[in-house]
Amino acid sequence: MTGRFRRISHDLNDKTERHYQVVFYLVFTLLGQYIQSEVKSANGRADAVVQTPDSVFVFEFKLHGTAKEALAQIDEKGYLIPYQASGKKLVKVGVEFDQSKKNIGRWLVGEGA
Repeated sequence: MTGRFRRISHDLNDKTERHYQVVFYLVFTLLGQYIQSEVKSANGRADAVVQTPDSVFVFEFKLHGTAKEALAQIDEKGYLIPYQASGKKLVKVGVEFDQSKKNIGRWLVGEGA
C-alpha cells in the first residue's frame, strides 16, 4: 500500500483518523471482505473488525500515536473478548498513519488470547 493514500486529492483528505478509517473500510469492502467499523464493546470501540471464515482481525488505528499503542489499546479495552468463543483465530492489528507522508507509517500484528 506504499504511497496509495497520498494519491487521494488533498481536497478530499480532512486530516483525521476517520479519513484513513473510511479508506480501509472501502478497500476491504471492495475486496469482498466483511468489515465493520466502530464496533462497540463494554470498554470502547474497535476501529474496524474483519471476519473471515477462519479468523477475526481487530484493527486499531492511530493518527497521533503508534502501532504499539494501538495493540495495547486492543488488549486494554478487551476488543477481542466478544470473539473468543467463535473458535476462530484472533488477530489484532495496530496501524499508525504518518500524516506528513499521507500514508501508513507502521503496522504491527499480534495474536489474541
